[in-house]
Amino acid sequence: MDEQLHERVREIVATVPPGTVTTYGDLAAIAGAPSPRLVGRILAEDGADLPWHRVLRADGTPAPQLAREQLELLRAEGVLAAGQRVDLRVHRWRA
Repeated sequence: MDEQLHERVREIVATVPPGTVTTYGDLAAIAGAPSPRLVGRILAEDGADLPWHRVLRADGTPAPQLAREQLELLRAEGVLAAGQRVDLRVHRWRA
């Protein structure tokens, strides 16, 4: 994997402010990554020290295996979900 891209993704995720969310696709576009899946892989492998919980799938939902923890962390920041979906029109971060 391209180390510069890896670090660029990490830097961008670190700047997502509390109370907002972004998507894997948004991050891929900003970082110049070839796919949202690559962003997800970077966060899965090297994102524990980042605000990973602020990154959602394109439909505003968390990854199923992270849903409970992710939605709790978001709720603590004032990001409320309807069921398991965050309204991206309200909470989406614009870089």
